[in-house]
Amino acid sequence: MKKLQGFKRVITLVLALAMVVTMGFMPVKAYAAETKADVKSVAELPKSFEGKTVIVHTNDVHGQIDKYSQVAALRNEIRARGAEVILADIGDFSQGTAYVSTTKGLYAVTMMNAAGYDIATLGNHEFDYGYEQLKTNLARAHFKVICANVFDKKGNPILDPTYVATTASGLKIGFIGLETPETQTKVNPALIKGIKFASKSELYTSAQTQIDALKAQGVDLVICLGHLGVDAESAADGHRSTDLLANTTGIDLFLDGHSHTVMTEGENGEAVTSTGTKLEYAGVVVIDNATKKVESKYLVKLDDGVLKDEGVEAVSKTITDLVDAEYSVELAKSDIDLNGKKAPGVRTEETNLGDLIADGLKWSVTKEKGALTVPEDHVVAITNGGGIRASINAGSVTKKDINTVLPFGNTVAVIYVKGSVLLEALEASTYCTPDAVGGFPQVSGIKFTVDTKVPFAQGEAYPDSTYYKPASINRVTIQSINGKPFKADDTYAVVTNNFVAAGGDTYYAFGSAVNQFDTGIVMDEAVMDYVNTQLGGRVKASDYGEVKGNITLK
Repeated sequence: MKKLQGFKRVITLVLALAMVVTMGFMPVKAYAAETKADVKSVAELPKSFEGKTVIVHTNDVHGQIDKYSQVAALRNEIRARGAEVILADIGDFSQGTAYVSTTKGLYAVTMMNAAGYDIATLGNHEFDYGYEQLKTNLARAHFKVICANVFDKKGNPILDPTYVATTASGLKIGFIGLETPETQTKVNPALIKGIKFASKSELYTSAQTQIDALKAQGVDLVICLGHLGVDAESAADGHRSTDLLANTTGIDLFLDGHSHTVMTEGENGEAVTSTGTKLEYAGVVVIDNATKKVESKYLVKLDDGVLKDEGVEAVSKTITDLVDAEYSVELAKSDIDLNGKKAPGVRTEETNLGDLIADGLKWSVTKEKGALTVPEDHVVAITNGGGIRASINAGSVTKKDINTVLPFGNTVAVIYVKGSVLLEALEASTYCTPDAVGGFPQVSGIKFTVDTKVPFAQGEAYPDSTYYKPASINRVTIQSINGKPFKADDTYAVVTNNFVAAGGDTYYAFGSAVNQFDTGIVMDEAVMDYVNTQLGGRVKASDYGEVKGNITLK
């Protein structure tokens, strides 16, 4: 592993702590009933790994930094039993809790350095804070990052597409990195201008080209680090890991991410494995050095039975203490639970938390008289359900609670659009309702109905998107705007987040709005201000105990 070790530096606790201090602040889902997951406890690990190379892998950590110490301890234990070990991550490490989002993903890189990762690929959430921030973060990484299907404006890969690790025993493993093409609609388009994500058949071509190049180098195995997942919503465009395997040749094993699936093989026995999310599990792949074949693969549950690496735990605690000191102060109290669950929840229906957030965004702009050029009865708010990442329980509400709900650092934006454009955006963003979709709108000032029994009239694909323009408006009817009749030819001000305003997710119709502006107000701070100022620091049952009836599904 001489080449691989060139990308890995030993970090002492003192240096790691110093780095942290000087930085400053800036659900397990099943794929299908047939999906299989072979899970072992630490006690069930083989007594000896002599003659083996082991890949320990993680995916979709989403800011669960306290468990990196267990990942490191597992790696250390397997190494102590005789294996050469490669520690790999399959993306989405930069976002998910205040412990990483407060530094726009930089603390995640700090923790991965401390844990001793060797190699990683990108997830869609690595782009949440923009390509420039991603480059800044990766410049601090002590591990190799690869990606084969993301290109700059000149058509060059933004990172090395592949990497060959040569072990001391002479085993050559070729790694290829892949990013979900859905990133182009799940990240603020304004933050990834000039970046192209190879999608559909181009994804397969990009992968096959790099697989063939690795084979030409004489590698013994090709391992794909692919943040593709197996979500049903990714099937239409062939963006799942299983689709990639079906349309390429030469991949020996696919280490997957994105869909938060717990599996050690695909629905039809495909050579794909994934550890879920938030480090509930770590994956273990055992390769025999003599036969140069994958001998076994399984997951290890990272529970109390797994020891912690003390040095890594100390780095985690330093970061946690710094963020908690800033974000754990009580901001308000809530008399009720606020629903931010994924489905059923903010991606499938109106929720009280969705109502509160949309109300807060709208208030953050309309509180300043004269800020808008349309009457107040023509002002609405829309935010995408996929941007709401957690619930809030009744009781004390802290800044960290709200930041965890809204972790992306998006700002409040305003766009002016005709009513017909507003209607198109709602039709496109509820195309699969009642099935979950990240673009599902949580709204304020709008009352509309979605007839879920009527099929979505799929038109042409939106440019550079995995979503489609409605060929006709079949499902959505807008009953009223702020209690007054909706008019397709009227101009409305839509208060939203800068991700949606730029045409992100299902909102391509908004991205072409000529008249728009960004307030610069960070989204979570707008909601904090609303709760503290307008609601007087208390979320009452009389205000948000029930949904407001903005959305009717029939």
